[in-house]
Parts: sequence; structure tokens; C-alpha cells
Amino acid sequence: MLEAFRLPVCWLLVVPVLAQVRHPLPVLWMSMGDNLTAGVSVAVRLALQDLKRQPPPLGDYEIQFQLLDSQCDPAESLKALFDAMWAEPNYLLLFGGACPSVTALIARSLPALNLLQVSFEASSPSLSNRKLYGNLFSTVPSDRGLNQATVKLLQRFKWSRVGVITQEGPRLSEMKKDLSRQLLKADVQVVSSESLSEDVCSSLRRLKESDVRIIIGQFEEDSASKVFCCAYRLNMFGARYQWLVVDGGTSGWRLKVSGCTDDSLLTAADGSIRLQMRRLGNAKTPGISGRTPQDYQDSYLRQVIQDRSDVSPLHTFAYDAVWVAARALSQVMEAVKLREKYSSQRNVSVSGEEVQRTLVEAVKQTQFEGITGPVFFRNGERMTSIELIQFQGSRGVLVGDFSTSTQQLRLMNQLLKFTGPGPARDQNLVLVQRQHVSFLLNGMISSAAAVTIFITLTLLFIVIRRKHCDGSQDELLLLGVLLSSSSVLVSGLDGASWSSWTSELLCSVRLWTVSLGHTLSFTVLFITTWRLHPLCSIKQKPAGCSLLLLLLVLLLEVSVLSTWQILDPLRRVVLQLGPQSVSEDQDQVVQLFSERCSSSNMQLWLAAVCGYKAPLLGLGCLVAWSVRMLDHPGPLSVFAVTAFSVSGLLGFLLTDHNPPVHLCVTSVLVLGCNVFILSRLFGPKVLDDGEPSEPREDEETRRLSGLNQQLRNLTAQLDVEIESISMQLHETSELHRGTRGRHTAQVCSEDRNPERDPLSPDDINSPEHVRRRLSVQLPILHLSYLPAGVSASSSSLFVPHDDHFLFH
Repeated sequence: MLEAFRLPVCWLLVVPVLAQVRHPLPVLWMSMGDNLTAGVSVAVRLALQDLKRQPPPLGDYEIQFQLLDSQCDPAESLKALFDAMWAEPNYLLLFGGACPSVTALIARSLPALNLLQVSFEASSPSLSNRKLYGNLFSTVPSDRGLNQATVKLLQRFKWSRVGVITQEGPRLSEMKKDLSRQLLKADVQVVSSESLSEDVCSSLRRLKESDVRIIIGQFEEDSASKVFCCAYRLNMFGARYQWLVVDGGTSGWRLKVSGCTDDSLLTAADGSIRLQMRRLGNAKTPGISGRTPQDYQDSYLRQVIQDRSDVSPLHTFAYDAVWVAARALSQVMEAVKLREKYSSQRNVSVSGEEVQRTLVEAVKQTQFEGITGPVFFRNGERMTSIELIQFQGSRGVLVGDFSTSTQQLRLMNQLLKFTGPGPARDQNLVLVQRQHVSFLLNGMISSAAAVTIFITLTLLFIVIRRKHCDGSQDELLLLGVLLSSSSVLVSGLDGASWSSWTSELLCSVRLWTVSLGHTLSFTVLFITTWRLHPLCSIKQKPAGCSLLLLLLVLLLEVSVLSTWQILDPLRRVVLQLGPQSVSEDQDQVVQLFSERCSSSNMQLWLAAVCGYKAPLLGLGCLVAWSVRMLDHPGPLSVFAVTAFSVSGLLGFLLTDHNPPVHLCVTSVLVLGCNVFILSRLFGPKVLDDGEPSEPREDEETRRLSGLNQQLRNLTAQLDVEIESISMQLHETSELHRGTRGRHTAQVCSEDRNPERDPLSPDDINSPEHVRRRLSVQLPILHLSYLPAGVSASSSSLFVPHDDHFLFH
């Protein structure tokens, strides 16, 4: 069986053996039968030819390959390897590689076999683990370098939202896992990750439904045409999309597939960027082999044409891999010779483990200019450059590169071309804007509040100058109007232009002024309306009761607001509003936000405040309804303040998310309520005071004068009726004298004595009895004509009082 895997390698040598003696270096070459193509063989033959021309000590050694067919079977590969190691000669190095599963298994067993592997096709990211694969070196850079270049490109254009579509396969699956780890580390969101199955369009359609704009494609070159054909059908190209194709293929795309025209494929692929390994260096000077990269490329192509074989995409890496193996082995052999020659002990042999360690260190320190560029290793990985090729029109243009050694991305912006005005966006551009109150609206509301405050101060000055005994209620009412109007002025201040502490202070000032102003104004109106009620008019209440009620309500108000301020103070919070699309072509979305004063338990505190204000409003409306017929502005003012209060609360809750509307609605309601109070209660009196020809009488005096005139008219009517009844009584007395028996029966059926005299004092219908009844009934009749709320026992109501401004 061993002889079946041991093939002659003389066919690799086309140059006649020179006269000089060259020491053989046996090397195992593991590969699959399908992978051992003529294209790779041509590169190996050119490398062996160039090695022969090298000066000593490199030219003193000759690599002899022993081929092993892995058949892509781990069991068969291990058996072939063990058989080769058991037989002669003693192998120190394993060349090439196989499928990823076999390569991973063989690489983990290399330390136990004292072998080192130099591969030109092992690029799986999982093989970068030096603890498990410390004896594996590959001239093909790891796919981790492609993923690193992809992440750097995403960061350069600030793309943080991507989608990934990957073709099924062992290598690309490992590549996808490594890419996901790197994207997570770079804080790049993978919105959707799809597998490239038989139905390519379904996978792309799911990416489009997820609104993916930046698409990372990991697929082989033969699948590119299918992908871009579906992208054209789904309109996933142009200025809104950017394709990043991560592959290790050649720099050119051969886009051709049934179902799409060539123009359609070119249109869909236009602007896409492909990341690939650099396969041919760009040095103009000869490298270690004596060839420039272009000289080698020409020689290789001539030999391929001569042999009528296909070009292998890995031929340049295979060429450099032969040089890495030859340099490392020659250095180890020379080191062993020197040690045996100059050792103090004779017949000293170097152990296999020591030779193996020396060989590993030699490969780690390898550094030369190869066909693929500078060849050196860092942490066991080949350092190289990743090329960025952009598809423009019908050709690929090199627009940048990424160095795996320095982790630097270099872009040639003058060569980059995008189908849109610039790079595509990974999502709609969100323009964050603060929704603020316009300067014009703020100025109008502030001016109205200032005018209201000025009028209130003027009226307050007039009231204080009059110094009447009940003027304190007028002053309290004006003070409440002044506080609520000041809250509107504070609301117009822009909290964003102030510090955090100042903004919180403004929130507290606004709450206290509007709440205290409302409570103070309505309580005074309630007390005034209650004093008009008949229950209060029967017996005059002392003024101290009204003051006590006012103090109790204000004490409750201050207690609730203080508790709110201490336990859960108001702060400026940011409220995110719904996005508003600006332009579909520009992919811009305006994200509005607003700032408002709020607490953690805002609804709970509002419910607590409404809990004691709502009963007060309801009781005030009930009292005002009972005295609505009186000619007094108090009841109507209570109804108006209640309506404004309910409307203000609803407007506050419904427009809190929109600062301009919120400020406009609440300010108009507060100022409207204040203007109504000033115009209804204080306006007529101010107008009357402005006329010097008329006597200065307050409203209460006029009302009582009117009631006095009505009572005088009623008294005159009663006098006429009394006189008429007296005359009728006199006629009735005369009539009773002639018809005593009949009248006696009609008037008093109980008395049936015909002997009783109707004119006697004992008769019930005698004139004396009739006068007595009238003396009792007429005052009662007089009281029945008095209007509600007027005390008949108080004669002081019908005489002039001292001047009062509004209330008594």
C-alpha cells in the first residue's frame, strides 16, 4: 500500500542534473487527486528550477516530493501519513494541503509526528488557532484578513447596519462565523443573515424586506452571476445599495447567466466592491528567486500554454510555498551540520524534537520578497495585502488595499465611483431636530401675558389706594390672576438654552404659579358667590369664616405641591416624536424630539391635585347655579373659571407632546380666563370710575337701591289692597245686620244659635275679629312679595351704605 502513494518526482525536474552534488531533502506532498492539477505542477517545477540556480547553501539541497492522496477522507489521510512516516526516509516537512476537514485533523497531529506543514491552500479562519495548529504555516493568507478588511471598509464609510448572504460550503461557513464575531466586536449590526440556496431570489428578497442597504456577499465566482441577476430583478442596485463581495477568486468577473442580459448584469454589479487576496506582487525589482512577479507570470503562462493545462488560481502561492520550505529546511540542515561538526562531544546526534523546534523557528523567521509580495509570518499567519476591486462599467478597478500586518486600509478616493452622489447609506438618514416654539409665537404669547400682568398690577394699585374694609378679597383675586399670568410668561422661556438646574427651577416656578393662582382666584370667587346664597343671607356670617376657608384651601394646596416637589421634583425630559419622511430619493427621515417638564409619577401627582380641586369646582358651580338669577357677575365667573379649568387640563394632557401647540393652547386658556375675570368683575367699575359726572356707587349699592325701589312699589300696592279690603269689610258688616241668620250659618256652621247677635264681640265675623285677622295676615302677605335673599328683619338693607368696590 505504501508503494501506491510513493510516486516518482523526477518528472518535476526538467533541468538536467548538474555535476555538483546536491543533498536530497525528502518532503511529503499531500493533496487530493483532483487538486493536483497541471497548473500547480507547473509552478512547483519553476520553483525547483530556480532553486537549482541559487548559491550555497540553498543551492546545495534538492527537494524531493513524495505524493500522498488524501481522497478528502480523514481516515485514509491519516493511514497514508502514518505509513509514509513509518517507512524510510525520515520526513521533516509536509507540503500542500487537502480539504479543510482533513487539513484540520492532520495539522493537530503534526507535533506528535515531529512534522511541520507548509501549505498553499489552507485559509480557514479556524486554522489560525496557534495552540491547536502551531506547526501549520500557509502562504495563502487566512480568510480572517478578508473579514478584517471588510470591517475596516465598513468603519471607513460609517456603515453600521448590514446584511450577509453566504454560499453553503465548509470554507465559506467558517468564514461567515469569523465575520459575525468581528462584526459584533466592531459594533456592526447584522440585520439579516441568509444562505445562498437554490432559490437565490428568495434569499435576496428577505434582505430587501429587512431594509438592508449594505450587503456582504460570500460566494464563489460561479454564483456571482445568479446573485446579480436576482439583484437586478428585485431592484437591489443603484445609489441606495452597496454590494461587498468577499471572495478569493481572480480580479475579473465573468458575469453571464441565463435569464438576464449582459447589460442587466453589468448594471446590477456596477459600483460593487470585491475584496480578494493579492496573488501577484507589484515589485519592479527581482525577488529572492531572481525573477520579478511579471517575469514569473510570463514564464508560467508560456509553460501552461505549452503543456495545454489550465491556470490555477493558487499557482503563485504554491511557488512561494516551495521557497519557504526550501529555505527553512536548508537552514535547519546547516545548523545541524554545524552543531555536529563543532560539538565538544563526538558522535552527537540531534533529536527529532529539537530538529522540529528549529524548523518551526526557521519558518517563523522567514522573510523574503516572493512572487506574491513580501513573505513573512506573524503568529503563524501569512501577512499580505487585501485588494479592493470596484466593478466600474465592464471592468474591475483597483481602488484600495488593506495591509494585514499594519491593519491599515488605503483607499484611492479619486478612483472610487458610486452610482449616487456619494456612498450608499446603511439606512435612512435620521436628522434629529428639536421641536421648539417659534420666535413669533413665543413673542406674541409673552406680549399678551405681559399686557395682562400690567393691567392686573394697575387694578391692584387702584384697589389698594381705595383702602375699603372688604378690599382684601379684591386684592387676593387680583393676586391669583397675577400669578397665573406670570406662569404663562415663564412657560415661554426656552429651557434648552439654560442649564439643567435652571431648567428644573423654571419647571417648578411654572407649576407653583399656575396652581396657586388658579386656587386663589377660584376660592375667592366661590366665597363671594356663597355669600349671595339665601342660606348665607338669613344670618350674616362673620368675615373670619371666609378667611378661614381660604386659608384651609391654600394650606392644602401648598402641602400637596411641597410633597410633590420634595419626593418627585419636575425635570426636563426628552420626548421622542414620530419620524417624518423628508424625501424618498434622499432617504432622509427627520426625527423630532421635544422637551417637557415631567416627573416619574406625573399622572399620580396630577390626580392628587385634581382630587381636591375638582370637588371645589363642583361645589362652586352648584352654588352659582342656585343664585344664577341675581344680577351679580359672581355666578357667571364661577361657571367661566370652571370651564376654562377643565379645558386647560384637557389641553395640557392632549398637547403635551407638541410644544408649540401645548404652549399656545394652555396660554390662551389661562390668559382668556384671566381676561374674562378682569373684564367681567373689574371692567364695569373701572369704566364707571372714569366718568366724573356720575356719582361713584359700587355695584352692591346699586343692587340694593333697586331692591328698595321694588319693595316700595310693592308696599304701595299692598296699601291699596288694604284700603279696598277695609271698604269691603265695611259693606259686609252692613250686610250682616239684615241677614244675620243666613250669614251666621255660612260663616260658622258650628254656631247654630239664632239668638246670637252678629255684631256682638263674640261673633267670629264681627268687625273686631276681622281687624285682628288682617293685622296678622297683611305682614305675612307683605313678606311673600320680598325677593329671595333679602332679609325683612334688617332695615339696614334699605338705607345707603358706605362705598364698596365689589363685594360685601
